[in-house]
Amino acid sequence: METFLIRALQLILCLSLLVFLHEGGHFLMARLFKVRVKKFALFFDPWFSLLKFKPKKSHTTYVLGWVPLGGYVQIDGMVDETQKASDLSEEVHPWEFRAKPAWQRLLIMLGGVIVNFLVALFIYAMILFVWGDSYVPIEKYEHGFKFNTEAKALGFQDGDILIGTNRNKIDRFDRKNITFIYQDLTSATSATVLRGGKEVSITLPGDLNMLEMAKKHPPFITLLEPAVIDSMAANEPAAKSGKMHVGDKIVAYNGVQVSTWNEIDSIRTIIADKLATVTTQEDSVKLRNVSLVVQHADGTVDSLTNFALNENYQMGVFRQLPQKYMQYKTAREYGLIEAIPAGIEYGWKTLKYYVLSLKYVFTADGAKSVGSFGAIGSLFPASWDWMRFWEMTAFISIILAFMNVLPIPALDGGHVLFLLFEMVTRRKPSDKFMTYAEYVGITLILLLMAFAIFNDFRNFVF
Repeated sequence: METFLIRALQLILCLSLLVFLHEGGHFLMARLFKVRVKKFALFFDPWFSLLKFKPKKSHTTYVLGWVPLGGYVQIDGMVDETQKASDLSEEVHPWEFRAKPAWQRLLIMLGGVIVNFLVALFIYAMILFVWGDSYVPIEKYEHGFKFNTEAKALGFQDGDILIGTNRNKIDRFDRKNITFIYQDLTSATSATVLRGGKEVSITLPGDLNMLEMAKKHPPFITLLEPAVIDSMAANEPAAKSGKMHVGDKIVAYNGVQVSTWNEIDSIRTIIADKLATVTTQEDSVKLRNVSLVVQHADGTVDSLTNFALNENYQMGVFRQLPQKYMQYKTAREYGLIEAIPAGIEYGWKTLKYYVLSLKYVFTADGAKSVGSFGAIGSLFPASWDWMRFWEMTAFISIILAFMNVLPIPALDGGHVLFLLFEMVTRRKPSDKFMTYAEYVGITLILLLMAFAIFNDFRNFVF
């Protein structure tokens, strides 16, 4: 429950900030061109609002809604989800949106997207300025990597260190760039690995499916993690056994010799699959009882037979983190002037790879991965981490910017499409047409949202 609340709080804070800035972009552009804004709402306010006020001599009512899933600005004289053609007066006033030239209306509609993208670049730059750029150089991963069956069929071997493809050099392997690595591998025709200290080239097909690579268990590529116990949870099986200690190595699991957590994970996956099919408590207890062999720091070994896993089928031990057995290197610290171009470069790279990955959404498996607020919330860490929070906020800001510019009626991109049509043809779509277009767009968005919520529910329950 605590994990859920922490993630929910991060999600609400992130969306509140980004929605406020997005709608603020529209608001500022509208005011720049002397267009009146009737309402500026943070969160949706059906039936009632939590807070509402209108400053003296202002045409704008500021509202705090009670549904923390978005927000909106109601621009005077504009047909959108807040008002249809019949709501507009017959007389066109000079302060209305519809009275302004097409290029000004275009900039007003792009205001939110522009702000979201600039905010993402700014956040990435500030992350580099405040925290710098720290990572483990990939060549320091002395144990190499673990590859799944599909990767091995292409020529990879366990222990290989992936240092590049014909498209890009790879200098790190962490949560910030794993997506970039997968994207490179999908279209690369060759990869270079360090094997036994020598560079080896592996031919790739150039059309690998990134979704397949990421969803496989085990994944296409993971870090080989030595099966060393870093710490143990109190009152859990490992601590209660009296035979397992911090620094011990697990050298056998259920009669199979192991040296890495990757191998243990594979064995535990088989056990989990069997547990999913058992029908009796007796069978479940049998599967929870495993055999272990641990090697102590002095070289002696202990065998643990009928070692009972906990109710979550865990031993109650924590893995040794990579920085414990590898040199952890701070690549560099950034001054403010240096951080800005570096943040912009990272933001553009993130947008590029995000757009490229969208093609997988239109596959059967990709459609199943579409999620709503539950899926987005799960991306945030289970404990509060300001750097991770800002990384996720910047990434979601880029997503919001791109999704809003898609040419779908009711989104900013739909309005932009009609405005570009008007600028090219010199023919303005009628207010009635815009009203029907809004209905179509809202219907599509609601259907997509319902599908995403269904996916969240299905993934949570099953």
